[in-house]
Amino acid sequence: ILQGFVPNQGDAWEFTLDTVGRFFEHALTWEHETPNLPSNSIFKLMEKEPSDLLRPMFGGYLESSTLLGRRTAELHLALASNLDDPDFTPEPFTKLYQRSLYQSVRNLTRQTFQLFRDSLDLLEESAQEMAEEVLKSEGGILQQIQLLRDRRITSKRIRSHGDYHLGQVLYTGKDFVIIDFEGEPARSLNERRLKRSALRDVAGMVGSFRYAAYSPLYIQKHSAKIRPEDVTKLEAWADTWFRWVSASFLRSYFENLEGAPFLSADWDEKEFLLKIYLLEKTVYELGYELNNRPNWIRIPMKGILDLLEDRM
Repeated sequence: ILQGFVPNQGDAWEFTLDTVGRFFEHALTWEHETPNLPSNSIFKLMEKEPSDLLRPMFGGYLESSTLLGRRTAELHLALASNLDDPDFTPEPFTKLYQRSLYQSVRNLTRQTFQLFRDSLDLLEESAQEMAEEVLKSEGGILQQIQLLRDRRITSKRIRSHGDYHLGQVLYTGKDFVIIDFEGEPARSLNERRLKRSALRDVAGMVGSFRYAAYSPLYIQKHSAKIRPEDVTKLEAWADTWFRWVSASFLRSYFENLEGAPFLSADWDEKEFLLKIYLLEKTVYELGYELNNRPNWIRIPMKGILDLLEDRM
């Protein structure tokens, strides 16, 4: 194969981590009361803007996430634009596909929560209380995904990136370039070629924002770069960063897809599908962290609890 070289300053993950690090530095010297976020979902937060006092804290990253939302929308428009090629033509959500998706997420949830119950001894004592809350959420997750079987979905399935997160995007200094379209390496080629909702990619990026907000906190905590007494304060600020950045990304994404034939105009349907894919993503991450990085388990645990409390 022949590939083009894209001059860049690294990937969007490293660029974002640098931004979050500066955000935390400002947060630790913040002389005002920690700003309270609305208690409702990120969809509702899309309709608002951070205060003039808070916005400079992001160091221009809200504009970066807005640009990334636009580039993501343009990606999906391009992938759904060739109506003459059956490999790229958008396809409907059939009842058969909805049931298959439901069974896939249900099985993932049950297997992961069984692993979670069997692995509680691996968790730090400080994570045990949250873990108990997450274990109680299994029924709520299964109840949410059960709606997939019967709800009529008018959005369509398209070819998508398939493994979309900040590490799959190059930062040029002024723009973003999306790379690595081979899909998830652990899946078979047939699975990678399946058409899915574009919102599955969107959920992947929102999940990546969550990791960017919290992983520096846990990495630094365990390398003694953050004082223990600052951890609780920075967790509140990480949530502030994550939710405003996600809201600006989603606002831009949906604005740039307005009228796209593969995405329903019904906001309830869009919110429902995005929540399903976010649940799938966070449950997968829960299992991944249990098997690989138990110290990071709070990130997907908090994601699950926020989803069930409609804070995402």
